[in-house]
Amino acid sequence: MGRITHAVRAALLGATLMAAAPAPAQVLEFDTLDGWADDDHQAALTVFRTTCGALRDPVWAPVCKLAADAADSRTAARQFFELLFRPVVVGDPPALFTGYYEPELQGSLTRTPRFTYPLYRKPPELTEGQVFHPRDAIESGALRGRGLELVWLDDPVEVYFLQVQGSGRIVLPDRRVLRLGYAGKNGQPYRSIGQELIRRGASMADVSAQDIKAWVRANPGPGRDLLNSNPSYVFFRKLDDLPAESGPIGAMGRSITGLRSVAIDPAYVPLGAPVWVEKEGRQPLRRLMIAQDTGGAIKGAQRADIFYGTGFSAGEAAGKIKDGGRLIQLLPIDRAYALLSDR
Repeated sequence: MGRITHAVRAALLGATLMAAAPAPAQVLEFDTLDGWADDDHQAALTVFRTTCGALRDPVWAPVCKLAADAADSRTAARQFFELLFRPVVVGDPPALFTGYYEPELQGSLTRTPRFTYPLYRKPPELTEGQVFHPRDAIESGALRGRGLELVWLDDPVEVYFLQVQGSGRIVLPDRRVLRLGYAGKNGQPYRSIGQELIRRGASMADVSAQDIKAWVRANPGPGRDLLNSNPSYVFFRKLDDLPAESGPIGAMGRSITGLRSVAIDPAYVPLGAPVWVEKEGRQPLRRLMIAQDTGGAIKGAQRADIFYGTGFSAGEAAGKIKDGGRLIQLLPIDRAYALLSDR
């Protein structure tokens, strides 16, 4: 995860950190992108503008200036992307697409007979990169009695998956909504509980989030052991200034947008860059998105995690995504051709 400080998620597949190796690259024409002419490029341009100012590479400065000045119409937005960018395939498809979302859960600011499972703020002594208590020790009470509890939930499974997503909305008994974001982690390695469930003999070819939740709830004792097999643990912070209509905060410090924001590996895809998604599967997707987030298991040039939005329906959709396809970066013209000469 490195220095990413927002929306850190570990997808169910798991991954280990590694140095990026040069990947093959190919410059394409826009008319070779499947479904390009049918997308809403204006919607993508609106999302692109939200993080353009955070791009520090000088090559993006003139692009961002023209993005701010572009007319607000689908035709003008499409012309903007086609005039200033070139589509580039980096790495070897097929891609691997998964999905994530912002949970909305019931909770309480105080412990009650119903709400007994805490979400913790980051302990003040924990520093970036420090190895801290593993998950099983924290769940057994290593932080109990220190006043670090932010909010209490009624389901340990949802506590775990809120940490997987890295952000959430907690609806309190008085209907107020508490927005939570990533504050840090315990420095322990991430281990995929989906892979662990298969290793233990689960007869599921593709383990989805829904499959895991159902199995843990049906097997409370072994289920808690399964969750604790992942020693990584995420701490949260309150996002008091985040408007209700805004999405969670991504890796660029801005709100992300459902089905327009995507998490990528910044070793291969520049954060803030537009990317064309050609996702296959039962619900194919052809859409221009913006690379505004990242995550612990999102590793490789053809790896992406699509943000599906907030709430139960978004979670149901995101939890079923494990599809192939093709991920195509849109890079400023000079950068696109320079990338070829670097390989």
